[in-house]
Amino acid sequence: GNGPSGICLSYLLSGYTPYFKRHSLHPHPILQRKLEEAPEVSVLDQDLEYLSEGLEGRSHSPVALLFDTLQRPDTDFGGTAESVLTWWHEPDRAIPHLVLGRNAPGGAWHSIEGSMVTLSKGEWMGLPDLPFKEWLKQKRRGLRNNRATAEDIAQYYQHYVMKKGLQKNFMCGTVVTSVRKVSAESISNHTQKDLQEDSDSLWNSNEKSAEVFQVDGFFKTEEGDKEPFSIYAENVVLATGTYDNPTWLGVKGENLSYVHHQLSALEEAVKNNSVGIMSDPVLIVGAGLTAADAILFAHHCNIPVIHVFRRRVTDPGLIFNQLPKMMYPEYHKVLQMMKEQTAACAGPYECYISLPEHHVLSFGKDKKCIFQDKNGCQKAYKISMALVLTGSNPNLSFLPNNGIDLAIDSDQPVNSKRNPIDVDPFTYECTQEKGLYALGPLAGDNFVRFVQGGALAVASSLLKKANKNPP
Repeated sequence: GNGPSGICLSYLLSGYTPYFKRHSLHPHPILQRKLEEAPEVSVLDQDLEYLSEGLEGRSHSPVALLFDTLQRPDTDFGGTAESVLTWWHEPDRAIPHLVLGRNAPGGAWHSIEGSMVTLSKGEWMGLPDLPFKEWLKQKRRGLRNNRATAEDIAQYYQHYVMKKGLQKNFMCGTVVTSVRKVSAESISNHTQKDLQEDSDSLWNSNEKSAEVFQVDGFFKTEEGDKEPFSIYAENVVLATGTYDNPTWLGVKGENLSYVHHQLSALEEAVKNNSVGIMSDPVLIVGAGLTAADAILFAHHCNIPVIHVFRRRVTDPGLIFNQLPKMMYPEYHKVLQMMKEQTAACAGPYECYISLPEHHVLSFGKDKKCIFQDKNGCQKAYKISMALVLTGSNPNLSFLPNNGIDLAIDSDQPVNSKRNPIDVDPFTYECTQEKGLYALGPLAGDNFVRFVQGGALAVASSLLKKANKNPP
């Protein structure tokens, strides 16, 4: 994967090494004292568990909190203190690696509507040693409300790869179809027979000889052909994010052509004039940020909306109830609409009805949709199109058994919020499969500012394995 996790890891594996900047002061006194103990030793070579002990913040990962606070020391308190890290390029410490991705560097950021504003503050979207704000200044643009558009971010990630000279490690336009363990012998003999004899376990593990991972897939050439490839690697890092498979409700009629599972379908429909002010309402299912973006987009285009979600409007688990009003005025507006505009009482916002504590029972061929409330009462509405925006799951079909054996609960599919891959918190190596690592949403880190600590942990672990640590 070549999103922010993959880019950040490539930077760290290319010999870019973070040190504590002498004479800098970190607002956390205990961390400051630890950093002063060995300023000549790179952070990559220090004991990450020791450094991150006692840190608190908005992530469950100690290493994520550590790397974040080293780069943005007091950002959660609205401060703008400079990073306490200085970066040195030490090419002899680089570890040869390849970053495989379907699209240009930046991952899913390229498939998000370009004008969408990010949830996180702009400076939280930045990668090491190239502040996002400075890059935007060069483009002579300011941050709206401290936040950036998805297009800015996608461009910044591409620029980062070029500026840091990482592009030689990136293979874009690749699709990985299989990752499995093979014995080193079977590669040297290169006979299919060996590989087949070896396939007694899911991961093809044969204890007798050294093992490597075989990564198969294909390139998409400019002519549109598929060129197969096989790569052998001692270590593989999974950083494929969570946007591949939108969640389905699993109700009757959900596969009809007017039912969609991506926000882009609404943008398409508006462009083609297939929905507009006069059309039947658009149904939006879900109460997360993507659903809110769809509501804002429809509202902006004066398209009528019916909004269905399972939770109560006052549920503290609802993401809108967790966002500060000042920083997120538009999401606050959606929350207000959800509260004031229930079907029971008409509120001040035209073209929008909210149905809290409802769920969809079925979609009909005649575009009639049936809902049920918590008391079992049913309602039917005629709609023009439906957008089911209730989250997404990663696509790990290239792993044996879809990667389920690697998850914390190995009876359930991997899910970034409920059932991430089980990794060691200080190396991000999979507990079930040595040599395999997981980063970002797959390991439960869902924000760009917090995926970078995982990359630090992986780089630190790989440097130890390669024994490229200074004494």
